[in-house]
Amino acid sequence: MRAGLALLAAFALGACGLSPMYAGGGSGPVARGLSEVSVAPIAGRAGWLVRNALNDRLAAANESNARYRLDVILDDELEGLGLLTDDTIGRERRTLRARYQLTDMTNGEILMDATAGSDAGIDVVSSEYATIAAEQTALENLARDVAERIVTQLALRLRQQDLSTQ
Repeated sequence: MRAGLALLAAFALGACGLSPMYAGGGSGPVARGLSEVSVAPIAGRAGWLVRNALNDRLAAANESNARYRLDVILDDELEGLGLLTDDTIGRERRTLRARYQLTDMTNGEILMDATAGSDAGIDVVSSEYATIAAEQTALENLARDVAERIVTQLALRLRQQDLSTQ
């Protein structure tokens, strides 16, 4: 019974037009496209964190062989939100926004111009060290999250490009 349902589900999924994003594994068109992306240097500590996270996810082989260039501009903001009765800040919000462009270096065409972002709430406690550590941890987490969002959008764009050339 279960095998029959699984077989029926597989046929239904195939009939709906869905196909795996990373079809072909590491040698598939999307994985190959992602490995051909060179990430330009990004200013600041947040830029360093985002660039490293992007390079980890893209698995870029060699920048000299890159077909695409990814340019990223970051906006990192830390703002106080909650005021306590003694007029001190009790809560902060850290926001990391990225504007990025994917350029095909063979012809200079901009394939993608988009934004990604994420934010986190931080409790401000009596220990200044603990608050600074929380702010830095939030930045590290936001950098990973923004990089993941960018790579997902790049993969979708490269998949769409691959489907249009078939």
